[in-house]
Amino acid sequence: MADDKGQADLPPGIALAWGLNPAGPNKGTRRRGPKPAHSVERIVEVAIEVADTEGFAGLSMPKIAGCLGITANALYRYVRSKEELLVLLAEAGWGPPPESVRQAPTWRAAAAEWTRAMIDRYRIHPWLLDLPVQAAPMTPHLVGWLEVFMEGMADSALNDQDTLGCALLLDGYARSTARLAHSLSESEESAAMAAAIGFLQPLLRERGFPRAAALMANLEYVEDELPPSDVEFGLDRILAGIEALIADRNDSLSG
Repeated sequence: MADDKGQADLPPGIALAWGLNPAGPNKGTRRRGPKPAHSVERIVEVAIEVADTEGFAGLSMPKIAGCLGITANALYRYVRSKEELLVLLAEAGWGPPPESVRQAPTWRAAAAEWTRAMIDRYRIHPWLLDLPVQAAPMTPHLVGWLEVFMEGMADSALNDQDTLGCALLLDGYARSTARLAHSLSESEESAAMAAAIGFLQPLLRERGFPRAAALMANLEYVEDELPPSDVEFGLDRILAGIEALIADRNDSLSG
């Protein structure tokens, strides 16, 4: 079991995420009053329901407390701050990494599966895109996502630092792709954009933008969703870059 010493110095939510009681001046003393009517797990469940329905902007301690039928002050009996709750919310929202990453036969398949799984997780819980980004994974599920990536990249022979760099690169791609897909799905301007393109096409040719005019003639120029082919195109280019890095590292070792 982890030593309780130093838990008070941990960032908010880390101890709770690992199933430990945060240390504090009153640690080890019995709390007076009635037995708590709720649990941290239930509070996180409700917070996810609120975030799924109203987005990150609608996530507030009073709102969560109201859904539970308690006051905002009473909510702080379970979590010490909103920052602590957000850490637990991210942990629950991401959940454990998919087994499909571990089952992938090659590093490239594992990295691709990991990235697609991240994009899919953002699709299920778009509010994950708005959560504050931790400097590094520190909670069980988030550490688990990193662990399966490192495991999947084992046959690439990259060192840990290079592998971590690859994880950050693919994480950034997943995040930006998911944000674009979410923005497109929320947009209500596709009809207006189509009308604008109809207006712009002849004007673009007149003003010396023939390539842009030809591109806009393509019906896929204005999309209300991100085509899977576009996602795979970008992912394949990144994986090709990682493959080139592996070849470069191997050449350095053999030389």
